[in-house]
Amino acid sequence: MTVRPLLILSVFFYAIIAQAVPNLIVIMADDLGYADVGFNGCKDIPTPNVDSIASHGVRCTNGYVSYSVCGPSRAGFITGRYQQRFGFERNPQYQPNDPDMGLTRNEKTIAELLAPVGYHSGIIGKWHLGAHAPTSHPMKRGFNEFYGHLGGGHKYMPEDLVIKDGAKAKGEGESYRTWILKNYTPVPPRKYLTDEFSDEAVSFVERNKDKPFFLFLSYNAPHTPLQATAKYLNRFTHIKDPKRKTYAAMVSAIDDGVGLLLKSLRENKLEEKTIVAFLSDNGGPITKNASQNSPLRGSKGDVWEGGHRVPFALQWKGTLPRGKTYDHPVSSLDFAATMVALSGAKVDKDKPLDGVNLVPYLVGKNPNSPHEVLFLRKYDDKRYSVRKGNFKLVIPFRNGKPQLYDLDEDIGETRNLASAKPKILAELNALRKEWSAQLIDPTFKGLIHLKRGSGPPSPNKNKNKK
Repeated sequence: MTVRPLLILSVFFYAIIAQAVPNLIVIMADDLGYADVGFNGCKDIPTPNVDSIASHGVRCTNGYVSYSVCGPSRAGFITGRYQQRFGFERNPQYQPNDPDMGLTRNEKTIAELLAPVGYHSGIIGKWHLGAHAPTSHPMKRGFNEFYGHLGGGHKYMPEDLVIKDGAKAKGEGESYRTWILKNYTPVPPRKYLTDEFSDEAVSFVERNKDKPFFLFLSYNAPHTPLQATAKYLNRFTHIKDPKRKTYAAMVSAIDDGVGLLLKSLRENKLEEKTIVAFLSDNGGPITKNASQNSPLRGSKGDVWEGGHRVPFALQWKGTLPRGKTYDHPVSSLDFAATMVALSGAKVDKDKPLDGVNLVPYLVGKNPNSPHEVLFLRKYDDKRYSVRKGNFKLVIPFRNGKPQLYDLDEDIGETRNLASAKPKILAELNALRKEWSAQLIDPTFKGLIHLKRGSGPPSPNKNKNKK
């Protein structure tokens, strides 16, 4: 066979693949409260565009992430594996020259799994899985495009971003003031950062609409520092608490961006070819950014529900049912497994995924729960959570006695049933020990090991632009 027929044949098969497999867009907010979207009952912050994902698809009432703070949660999502299996159990420090301060090179990201089957992958926004060491960059981890920042947070106003070379930033505080990276190149800031990320997401879709793609739209909002422009602040004159008002404005900016992205999918006739998911990376840190997790107990960092149960919705028009409420537990770990199953991608046999393909469950073909058990371990505090069915074991503090809650009857985790149901408690505690035996200790020191005063900017120093 000559070269030209081979080329024609390869183009033909690529066209078949492009039509047969779905795109994936995961929109992840940062530190968003469980109760701060309309589809979870929020009244003071309208989120019509985010809510449309639930109304045109599936709202998951028991959606979890694999950890209750940013970095480890994102490591679990991006690999589809519990991050404790590979030692990513702390928020990494901003150490530009340390290749081990972040995601190990022995794990594959969703982008790396999908690349061999023809996907083009991009990340826009927050990375937080390693800084400027060559092997830590997203484009060394399977992504074809990157537009964002490498650290755990960022300031939002262009005039605050004055450090051009992020590799020269010293520590967390300075990392919040770096220019944005476009692939490997620092670019000067142009506008309010959330708006900038939203525009870039629309551009990504426009540029890659004719090929299978994976887009991780990784907003750093509404993570502190609390900053918003007048455009968004003026929508919330009814909110008198200044912290809650700015937080609401930041959430509204995300919602606008989601609207622009969904509009682009409609205009490019990609809605039936694209899975769109929305979630937060962990629960809201209620005292820091005025988020709300009600009726859940606890907040970011906790093993209570408020730490790792998050707003969670996804649509795939023409495949997933419209306006469905799904109550079985699902996890951010499931996105990798879903895409592997749908695309035919291969997974290393010695590194099986902890997630499952959600589609058969969400469309009703499989009536069972996607997960028999979901786990959480916080190594440094020796805190744990194990959920099986409606029962949840909690060890809420170091050397504490295991507690037991029935989440169907007590979503706020107020009635400890440990003494009333000792057999169930023992069963879940045995599962905890069995799972823990599969894990390793953290492989790097985290933000908790930094000296006081060397961390990110104070969340109380609000700055709004008129």
